[in-house]
Amino acid sequence: MKKQLFFAALCLMPIMANAEIIYRVEKIKAPVSEATTSGNRVLAAARPFYIGGSYNHTMWQDYTTDTNIVLDGKNSSSFDIVAGLRLYDTFRLEANYINTTAKWDTLSFESHIAMLNFIWDARIDHFYRLFKSQMLVPYVGFGAGAAWNKGENGATMNDKISPIASAMAGISVEFNTIFALDFGYKYLYMFNGDSNVIPDLDPTAHQFRVGARLHF
Repeated sequence: MKKQLFFAALCLMPIMANAEIIYRVEKIKAPVSEATTSGNRVLAAARPFYIGGSYNHTMWQDYTTDTNIVLDGKNSSSFDIVAGLRLYDTFRLEANYINTTAKWDTLSFESHIAMLNFIWDARIDHFYRLFKSQMLVPYVGFGAGAAWNKGENGATMNDKISPIASAMAGISVEFNTIFALDFGYKYLYMFNGDSNVIPDLDPTAHQFRVGARLHF
């Protein structure tokens, strides 16, 4: 009988000890990358704003006037600056300023271009969540804005403001949530670039870009 009471006491000791322990539930804040957000706003919630710049190599295309005068397009280089807002992980809204020179034989003009770009990022890990992060992110987009042109053809031509549109594609290398490099192509189309010398001139160009972005 004593042995039975002894073994019963041994069995009850852990239960009695646990009864004295006060359990506390502490809420721990999850990291931003793992926090519960609306499905397409993980990165956008972490660092929504960015600034950046790029070097542009622009190939202005040949142009034939209505009177069959052929203008031979030249290449030019320029730099631009950008300020953007990531509204969603897969969508960015970006303001862009470019200072460039368009050239054809003896005709050239300097353009100050302001554009608003709409960019979609092909973020595979957003749709499938196969990876913790995605370093190579392809993108496509389009832009619209205005160009302030000041031309020269042996003598100063009239200044002109022209609408401009663009289509773009490329790939971003995102090293982390702060820094990214961009390698892209942009097609530029300027409506009625200069009406003083050649009334029907609509400049077009293929532009190759290398740039960087800082997110904050």
